[in-house]
Amino acid sequence: MLNLSTLRLATAPLLTLLLVLYSSASQAQDHTLATRIDNAIAPLFKAGEPGATIIVTKAGRPVFRKAYGMADIARGRPMTPEALMRIASVTKQFTATAVLMLADEGKLALDDDITRFLPDYPTGGKRITIKQLLTHTSGIANFTSKPGFEAGVAKDMTPGQMIDTFKNDPLQFEPGTRYAYSNSGYFLLGAIIEKVSGLSYAQFVEQRIFVPLGMSNSAYDGHERGSAVRAQGYTRGNAGASFEYGKVASMTQPYAAGGLVSTVDDLARWDAAVSAGTLFKPASQQKALTAHILPDGKSVPYGYGWSIGKLRGMTMQSHGGGIYGYSSYALRLPAQQLYVAVLTNADNGIPAAEMIAMKAAAIAAGNPFPEHTAITLDAKVLEAYQGSYRIDDSNTRNFRSEGGKLVMDRNGRNKVVLTAFSDTGFLIPNSVAYVEFGRDAEGAVSKVTFHGPGEPVVHARIGALAP
Repeated sequence: MLNLSTLRLATAPLLTLLLVLYSSASQAQDHTLATRIDNAIAPLFKAGEPGATIIVTKAGRPVFRKAYGMADIARGRPMTPEALMRIASVTKQFTATAVLMLADEGKLALDDDITRFLPDYPTGGKRITIKQLLTHTSGIANFTSKPGFEAGVAKDMTPGQMIDTFKNDPLQFEPGTRYAYSNSGYFLLGAIIEKVSGLSYAQFVEQRIFVPLGMSNSAYDGHERGSAVRAQGYTRGNAGASFEYGKVASMTQPYAAGGLVSTVDDLARWDAAVSAGTLFKPASQQKALTAHILPDGKSVPYGYGWSIGKLRGMTMQSHGGGIYGYSSYALRLPAQQLYVAVLTNADNGIPAAEMIAMKAAAIAAGNPFPEHTAITLDAKVLEAYQGSYRIDDSNTRNFRSEGGKLVMDRNGRNKVVLTAFSDTGFLIPNSVAYVEFGRDAEGAVSKVTFHGPGEPVVHARIGALAP
């Protein structure tokens, strides 16, 4: 007769051995993955310059966590993974979550007109809803794009005073009919959160989100309660110039649209809660993490606080942010159970947080971006690509040959110098994107294909540029 006790005793060492072997194999895989990510990112940073912190988690488990560069150049303080930084517009995820919490509690409805809570807000006779603020479809113009905005960014303002600066601006379009990114909308959401909850925005995110999730180093800027040391923020005006301290700005102005500080460890805790579905009801989470659909059936690249797109063919839910002295990017690949958060302490002059996050995520997902080697092309080759290429009815990409390089701009603004990697392919600096030119049956250059993190997009050539 089989003795079960004897069988258990006999199989116990085997089970222990299998667990040890599995753990060892898992650790070896993590080490190999971490090495690949580090090899891709470390060369992007220069000694003695501002840097970044990064975390990569897989199924909620950290597989990469590292810091690069300097947290404080003048004091010689290197960056550490624990560094505190402004997260800019990644804040919008927390603001949207606060609104959804209140909705789940029946204290507001997403289809409520904003005048239910902000009765003095002039809507010009239009109905503007909370949902439209969440999805950037309200038509309310973005206050950070207003002429003269930067001149007054150091001034402390109450939410009411800030709303007064944009509330009378004309709507950009009929509410609900289009998508246009608007910090104004998320600022108004902060005011609504305060009105509904009876708490300040700082108190609400602390008491309802940060404390319950153990995010001890996250706060509305100026209300920190943790021990993490802040990295100094920097800027560099021109290539080759030295780094200077980032512009002084009052975080009362970005407020619920971009006023939070955090660390990559806290952001990983945040995503673990999102992945576990513990923040709000399943239906609310589904809408938050799904592209919003306009009445005409068109999809916009945004849910509630998350941008919705693709990374190397994989569904990506993400958000980036830029603010004086800092930039940020956080993304999740739900099907792959991957999360990446990157915080940098410079608003320009160093590798972009978005590029770092996407490179790391693609490697972790086993679908890395192709590596390209720079080459030099003859001026005659570059001249053949000069011209304007249609993006849509109101936007074009323009290419010129200047000083032995191909230069690209969009609608005549923000020129960037491209780097050739083939006779037809050119890298876009500080990004994962590149362009490739194509010819028609007669051999004439007829199109350029933009390869970004998502699906390739073809732009037809519409004409040559004037000299």
